Amino acid sequence: MELSSSFIHYFPNPSTSPTCNHYSFSSSFSPFPIQIHTKTPKFTNPTSPNLHIFAVAVDPQKELPKNSPQRLLRELSERKRATSPKKKVPPKRFVLRPPLDDKRLADRFLNSPQLSLKSFPLLSSCLPSSRLNNADKTWMDEYLLEAKQALGYPLEPSDNFGDDNPAKQFDTLLYLAFQHPSCDRTKARHVRSGHSRLMFLGQYVLELALAEFFLQRYPRESPGPMRERVYGLIGKKYLPKWIKAASLQNLVFPYDDMDKLKRTEREPPAKSVFWALFGAIYLCFGIPEVYRVLFEVFGMDPEDEDCQPKERRQLEDVDYVSVEFEDNKLTWQDVAAYKPPEDALFAHPRLFRACVPPGMHRFRGNIWDYESRPQVMNALGYPLPKADRIPDITKARNIELGLGLQLCFLHPSKHKFEHPRFCYERLEYVGQKIQDLVMAERLLMKHLDAPGVWLQERHRRVLMNKFCGRYLRDKYLHRYIIYSEKVQDAYEHNRRLRNPATTAVQQALHGLSYTIYGKPDVRRLMFEVFDFEQIQPKAV
Repeated sequence: MELSSSFIHYFPNPSTSPTCNHYSFSSSFSPFPIQIHTKTPKFTNPTSPNLHIFAVAVDPQKELPKNSPQRLLRELSERKRATSPKKKVPPKRFVLRPPLDDKRLADRFLNSPQLSLKSFPLLSSCLPSSRLNNADKTWMDEYLLEAKQALGYPLEPSDNFGDDNPAKQFDTLLYLAFQHPSCDRTKARHVRSGHSRLMFLGQYVLELALAEFFLQRYPRESPGPMRERVYGLIGKKYLPKWIKAASLQNLVFPYDDMDKLKRTEREPPAKSVFWALFGAIYLCFGIPEVYRVLFEVFGMDPEDEDCQPKERRQLEDVDYVSVEFEDNKLTWQDVAAYKPPEDALFAHPRLFRACVPPGMHRFRGNIWDYESRPQVMNALGYPLPKADRIPDITKARNIELGLGLQLCFLHPSKHKFEHPRFCYERLEYVGQKIQDLVMAERLLMKHLDAPGVWLQERHRRVLMNKFCGRYLRDKYLHRYIIYSEKVQDAYEHNRRLRNPATTAVQQALHGLSYTIYGKPDVRRLMFEVFDFEQIQPKAV
């Protein structure tokens, strides 16, 4: 539709204005072109009531000649719009590729480095999903020696180690550890996925290592202050400081000055590299090397003011601690170099004595020991058969196991205010950390092609607190928790209060099994007894 209009300025007295000013225009609404014809107006009084506007609608077909350029352009635009509508191309990352056929999929998995190490399944699962290419090797040739020198490792290639040594893969894992999501090489799928999987594992390795260290260094302290100490060392906002202390900032931020970056740009890459680095060190060298890098290379100081817990009212601890902890504050060298003797009762004897106070022997022979302990041990499959040279060692271990189980079921409301360590809190702390690590290892070995983000979400859902307590309740073991009389009445009909206690007992059981029998028994409890992944058929 086209509109034409003319503006004519009339004056009341024509003699005062010999000429009459005209302003006319014609306009067309899309898709027709616009035409404007102007005659320069001179309004002496634009707000005059005598200003009249006339608008006339004109058929555009009559106005435009047949060979008019505007008409040809209009017809051309209509034809284009009718025949070829503009399509929106989806972003490249959303284009679904056709699935691999069985043969190509089998070839990809069989040629993957992740299936190359049968003797180290966890290490093998954290290798890149495809072989490193020339771009990867270029980075390694340029920067890897600098990283190894900063961390205190020999500069020779790790390929010189034998096939039976996990350190042979250290160069590959160290390369993956530095490829955080903001760097150039992370666009390659095998690099991005490999780094995220190392990062996923490393966070739980750090938590467990520092939990064990502080439990043995402060044998009388409750877990609350310990968590603050751990955060003061490896909290997200402190990690850039440690990266700079080890002179690794040029590898993490090759193009930027780390000190000039905003906090939101500085902390995520530092956290990502830090966690992945300890995942690689744990896989190749074990927990003792984790302690060396933490306290020697990064220079962490457990006595530093930044990692001291806030002051709080402490309950007076009148009970004994084990002789090796009395007036002896252990250093990281003591914890890293400790090896249990051959005839030790437990897999981690010093950690057991740091969590189970010697005074627990006063509970031997009480009602819980006679009535509840046999049923708990039967449900958990304890005691495990052990081939000890001396029968007395087996007998002593079973006694300590029974006392540890009673401590796992001892709610803080019962004795904590008079005897702060006579509750499950310290065992719960170490149990929570070993439970996280065991589940992370399980997921890494089970899902070889999954990125770390997916594994993290899966890990969180499986170990959600309410589910952990549910597994204990499915075995009807929550009936053996020892509460004080006041709390017993409050919890009896209130599951919102009761469920956190069952979660804590569940984690304390994992901590006890770790200190007595080691990590294999934690796996047995989680995946066979309690069936965390819910894969076994349930009894009808």
